[in-house]
Amino acid sequence: MMEYDEFRAMNTTILVAAEGDRTAVAPGFDRVRQWIEEAEERFSRFRQSSELSALNRAAGRWFDLSDELYALLMEAQIAFQETGGLFDPTILPALAYAGYDRSMDELRQFGASPAPDGLLVASPGFDMAQFDPERRAIWMPSDMQIDLGGIAKGWIAARAVEILSQYTDAGAVSAGGDMVLFGLPEGEPAWQVSLEDPRDDSQTLAVLAVGPGALATSSVSKRRWTQQDQTRHHIIDPRVDAPAETPWLCVTVYATQATNAEAFAKALLIAGPDEAWGLAAEQEDLQFLAVQTDGVLVGNFENMEVAHVAAANF
Repeated sequence: MMEYDEFRAMNTTILVAAEGDRTAVAPGFDRVRQWIEEAEERFSRFRQSSELSALNRAAGRWFDLSDELYALLMEAQIAFQETGGLFDPTILPALAYAGYDRSMDELRQFGASPAPDGLLVASPGFDMAQFDPERRAIWMPSDMQIDLGGIAKGWIAARAVEILSQYTDAGAVSAGGDMVLFGLPEGEPAWQVSLEDPRDDSQTLAVLAVGPGALATSSVSKRRWTQQDQTRHHIIDPRVDAPAETPWLCVTVYATQATNAEAFAKALLIAGPDEAWGLAAEQEDLQFLAVQTDGVLVGNFENMEVAHVAAANF
């Protein structure tokens, strides 16, 4: 029997699932919750006490990293390289310029700040950062500011699964648009994951049958706000330092690693149909599903079954 735990962290709903008796898996739920809360404190750009905020304040000089932040930044560096820079954690100034300068919960409650006067001074690309592996330290240019946002959620969920796997043979951790799954539900050949319609979150576009691995969804229709009569969203195209203009509403990626799924969901959404296919083809075992503005689904997946779609084009 599948047991569940649900709570709120990282400005999203966290859902944890574990196969087994409630008494047996409950300690795993408790440890997962504790880990996620501790990780949020470390990686949140909205908390001045976080290690990430301390790193941004230290731009221009060497900064010694915790093992956790060093590991996450290494994953971000790989993602930056493999996506050709379409995933770039140095987009924090562009996010703030577009009005995303506080948590999404606060943004929805109080509204966005107006755009600052003058032109945006964007951070240099992540390839300008330098790492010292022996010291586990990073040097960033003085004008570099980073946001780990989505990739941190995926990384945190993956490590939460490592904790949960000590209490059950099958389970999952879902953090907003990121989901990491291990094992299989009892008597089932696959996990059944619903794909929400980005035009109406009360509707399901498809039910995906997937094995152990990671799913990540990036969307331009979820985290949206109005800034001086202009609609903004949080998917920044680092090539122009502004919210991405794309004919796709969202992209869902299935991959072995959560950080890979998260980075490519964002990169493929920014790339759009002209570039996404070639970018995805360079990654072994990476499969994606995109939703167009008319609800049509496009993708390259082979091992995921679409149980129901409004329209499809594969």
